Amino acid sequence: MSLAHAVLTSLIEKSSSGYDLAHRFDKSIGYFWHATHQQIYRELARMEAAGWIESSSAPDAGKTRKREYRVLGAGRAELARWACEPSVPLDLRDEFMVKLRADAALGEIDLRDELRRRTALHQEKLAHYRAIEQRDFLHGKPLSREARIHHMILKKGILFEEGSIAWGADMLAVLD
Repeated sequence: MSLAHAVLTSLIEKSSSGYDLAHRFDKSIGYFWHATHQQIYRELARMEAAGWIESSSAPDAGKTRKREYRVLGAGRAELARWACEPSVPLDLRDEFMVKLRADAALGEIDLRDELRRRTALHQEKLAHYRAIEQRDFLHGKPLSREARIHHMILKKGILFEEGSIAWGADMLAVLD
């Protein structure tokens, strides 16, 4: 996946300035596709040069150079083309797993504190995801197709965090 496709998706959801896009990105797509604000701005320039998006002076720009971006037909076509391509399944590269293998091989490394720290981070993220779920999806009203898709994406994150917490408890029992 390229950052361009994540940015196109976000801009189709809502045309916005680069600044607003970067902040919305952090609170949505950024949970599973990380990008710095500088990377997003560079990508916006590339996408505009490619004819996928266009920008105009933002209504609230005043004397600033603030631009608002919107997706053009070519950008929608590119996103649809990319979305229909097969995706490579997640390739897990976790340094901590190698450290655990080193512990198994050496038998003298104590990784319990690191495991507890990592488990605590998963618990924090899980609490955050559950708060989003409570706020946005569990209000008892029927959800649109778009909202149901967003909820299912969030549920995948919740299941990942729950699985990581459960695995951490099991691994801690092994290390103890």
